[in-house]
Formats: sequence, structure tokens, C-alpha cells
Amino acid sequence: MRLAIMQPYFFPYLGYFQLIASVNKFVFYDDVNFIKNGWINRNRVCAAGAPRYITVPLSAASPFQKINQIMVQPGELWRKKMLEGMRHTYSKAPNFRGVFELFSEVLTADEPSMACLAKNSVRAVSDYLGLQTEFVMTSAAYGNTGLSGAARVIDICIKENATDYYNPPGGKELYDADEFTSAGLGLHFVTPQLPQYRQFSKEFIPGLSIIDVLMFADTQEAKEMVAGSVCGG
Repeated sequence: MRLAIMQPYFFPYLGYFQLIASVNKFVFYDDVNFIKNGWINRNRVCAAGAPRYITVPLSAASPFQKINQIMVQPGELWRKKMLEGMRHTYSKAPNFRGVFELFSEVLTADEPSMACLAKNSVRAVSDYLGLQTEFVMTSAAYGNTGLSGAARVIDICIKENATDYYNPPGGKELYDADEFTSAGLGLHFVTPQLPQYRQFSKEFIPGLSIIDVLMFADTQEAKEMVAGSVCGG
């Protein structure tokens, strides 16, 4: 059984979904410290031919809080502004209607938790793409917050009866393959592949939110992109 663990991100980029597609179970790491100016509550789209952030405003967020303790700013005004911005940016994209509806349903749901809002964005896209990966939140399942780093990852893998742990390439600096081997686990790294596709930009901008991909690539093309990662030991 293949397993991956990542913080919940807000409509993350294509590489995040390539990691999801590589595993049977995907664990949202929601009870670790919140990272300001990361991808938990924001992402980038292409507006007027250049990258632009879309950001979910938060209520008194602090890096001393866990991700699952961070609350979304209440009110509808910021949601309306974000939706209008997305409508203005993508209304002429070939897949605007269906993808905007997906985005709107996630954004306007009555969800006060940023961790859950981000998780819901990932699950909505995964359902849209027909991914069969199972999702779970660390805060709901494992009771091992006393552990950290590789020790906690290995403990989660063991509790899930995983045989292999999959991680982005940045994990090569964090994890020792021998430590995983000693626990009976294979350690693998998924290298993102970010192929070019049509955008509202003269020069291709890689690494934008998956929303940008879905606005232009039809469902089959998007599925092929998601399946296009490279995995190595």
C-alpha cells in the first residue's frame, strides 16, 4: 500500500495531484504548525498574462498555531471579490463553466476551518479527475503528535499498514532511506512534471494552481498530466 503525507493546500498546483495519483492513501498533515506565506491559504493564477495570488483571508493566523486551529475570516465580501476576480480572469477559458462551478462550490461552503477548506479544494479536484485515492487527516486518526519528522511519518505508515512512502523531491534532504528500510518501508520521491498547456499568457507560466490547468485542459488531458509524474527511489 502506497502512502503520502502533505499539508493541506488551497487548490494546489499540478505536482501535488501527481503525488496524490501515485498513492492509495493520502494523509493531510493538518496538526503541524501553520506556515505564513505558504500555500495553505493561497495560490497563483494567471491574470492579465502574469501570475497573481488568490488568498483566503484568515482570522489572527500565527505560526505558533497548528494548521487545524487556523480559522477563515468570516463574511461573504472576500468570497464575492475572489469569485468576481476569477470570473473576470477566466470567463473566456474553454472549460470556464464547469471549473468555475467547482471553485465556487468549495469557496462558498460554510467552512470556518482553513485546513478543511484546503482539504475540500483538493478532494473536489480529485473527484473531478476521477482519482481513487483515499484521504485522511492526521488530527483525526493517529494520536502521535508527540513524534515529529521521520519518526512520525514512519509511525503513520506502520499504523496504515503501508509498504511504501511517497514524497516530493524536497524530502530527499529530510529522510534517510535506511531508516525507512529498517521499518520495512520503501522510500520514493515523485518528481513533478509540468507540461506546457494553453494559458492566457504569451510565455508559459509553470506551477500555477490546478484551477489554471483545468480551465484549459479537458478532463482527459488533465488526467494524463496528473498521471505524468516521475518516481524514483
